[in-house]
Amino acid sequence: MELEPELLLQEARENVEAAQSYRRELGQRLQGLREARRQIRESASQTRDVLKQHFNDLKGTLGKLLDERLVTLLQEVDTIEQETIKPLDDCQKLIEHGVNTAEDLVQEGEIAILGGVGEQNEKLWNFTKKASHIQLDSLPEVPLLVDVPCLSAQLDDSILNIVKDHIFKHGTVASRPPVQIEELIEKPGGIIVRWCKVDDDFTAQDYRLQFRKCTSNHFEDVYVGSETEFIVLHIDPNVDYQFRVCARGDGRQEWSPWSVPQMGHSTLVPHEWTAGFEGYSLSSRRNIALRNDSESSGVLYSSAPTYFCGQTLTFRVETVGQPDRRDSIGVCAEKQNGYDSLQRDQAVCISTNGAVFVNGKEMTNQLPAVTSGSTVTFDIEAVTLGSTNNNEGGNFKLRVTISSNNREVVFDWLLEQSCGSLYFGCSFFYPGWKVLVF
Repeated sequence: MELEPELLLQEARENVEAAQSYRRELGQRLQGLREARRQIRESASQTRDVLKQHFNDLKGTLGKLLDERLVTLLQEVDTIEQETIKPLDDCQKLIEHGVNTAEDLVQEGEIAILGGVGEQNEKLWNFTKKASHIQLDSLPEVPLLVDVPCLSAQLDDSILNIVKDHIFKHGTVASRPPVQIEELIEKPGGIIVRWCKVDDDFTAQDYRLQFRKCTSNHFEDVYVGSETEFIVLHIDPNVDYQFRVCARGDGRQEWSPWSVPQMGHSTLVPHEWTAGFEGYSLSSRRNIALRNDSESSGVLYSSAPTYFCGQTLTFRVETVGQPDRRDSIGVCAEKQNGYDSLQRDQAVCISTNGAVFVNGKEMTNQLPAVTSGSTVTFDIEAVTLGSTNNNEGGNFKLRVTISSNNREVVFDWLLEQSCGSLYFGCSFFYPGWKVLVF
């Protein structure tokens, strides 16, 4: 049965759309193949250059070391030769002096003898007297050959085999790095980088993470350690960055090849403390607040309500001062001046002693006390919208999770009205407390 013209036209259109979609998919796969081919060729070319440069440097260094060793050994030969020849020279001078003296005495004696007895008596007498003063039986000691140095070079030919074995084992060509970046998670003013091993036979001792702006030609180290996750801070919003990671094998000194660089960015506005508050000094990026010696007290709030439900807000305590039960770190629905702490209505916070406050009331559950290096995180999610039928006075319920030192408390927070974003804040009554927010 033949199709109606309209149905036939519709089917044709669907086939065209399917063909277009198929063509797009194939085009994307071709692009993937081109990128894969480019990566292979570029990495191969780069590896060749690295190998050539390394072995040229190695040859130059080895040649220099051999030349230096040769010079040292030749200097040793010169020193031994000079030190042992000098006594022989002195002995030779003494013997040559004795030979000359003996020759003179022989000539003088022969002349005296030729003169005969009589008129030559005086010459004979003088010769005999002179000869008696010369010790003709005293001969200088000449060392035997076994007592003087006989220099030779002691060269161990096995070094050639040792060096050859090391050279033949030196360097490897890896087709892929043993570790790759697994995930990039944007944070306000930062990016969490996670990586994992892709070579099961590789045992990693340390990892090394680098990053750079895509407009830069230079990677810089940002983390070295045994963890497989790190948050890179001081990230400008809406700016592309590249990240790469490598690993060092257990008991090894050299680093593995770098992973394939991954690009990431953060669209989230960085968290900042409010500038100009007399009791606190801020870093250049305004994400670190230090309680100074000022007698002024009060809550230092964020410059704007930049925390949104569904995100994780993190405070890291860099340094500590004297704790006070009125201290607070937390979030609030709105700024309220005139309070010394976030232990008030429309706010949730943790004190430095670990006590948790919700709308000004202390909870039964408590977290560990805040110490230097402690990380306090807030995870808040909306539970219900609209009015509630209880007598707790709220019409907007949030589920709050506060974590610190591997402990957490979970509770519901009732607000008087809905709010799309929240402020964060802190208050300390004594100087020395320094808090980083991200």
